[in-house]
Amino acid sequence: MIFTSCGVYKFNDVSVDPNLKTIKINYIENRAPYVNPQLSPNLTERVRQKIVNQTRLSLTNNDNAHLVVTGEIRDYSLSTTGISDKQEVTNRLTVAVHIIVNNQLANTKQEYDISRNFEFSASLSLQQAENQLLDEMVRNLTDDIFNRMFSNW
Repeated sequence: MIFTSCGVYKFNDVSVDPNLKTIKINYIENRAPYVNPQLSPNLTERVRQKIVNQTRLSLTNNDNAHLVVTGEIRDYSLSTTGISDKQEVTNRLTVAVHIIVNNQLANTKQEYDISRNFEFSASLSLQQAENQLLDEMVRNLTDDIFNRMFSNW
């Protein structure tokens, strides 16, 4: 039995209004009680890169951009998720980001809350875990932000 495919399938269909041409992505501020100094600049830059690379929108610094994106990291917290023989074995780092997208052409505003958990061994210090998890955190949060803004899921 032979199976053939006639089309290309995508899990995430990017949907951008054809009237939208420009986007301004403001710095994603870190307003969490605990601040990882690398997270905000890396997340902001990765979101900018992904939008420019995967949409036809042009990045601008003008306040009159068709879309203006602002955001802030609201939660960056640590909890214990696994215990064995009364000792911690697994910790969880929770990161939550609030994103606001102002569509200045349509005069609309959409807000999104994105939250991700990242598990790591309790034998690591928070700083060690942050160093190991930073790229994964930025990549996953960027994908979630992008998908919430541009995909129908």
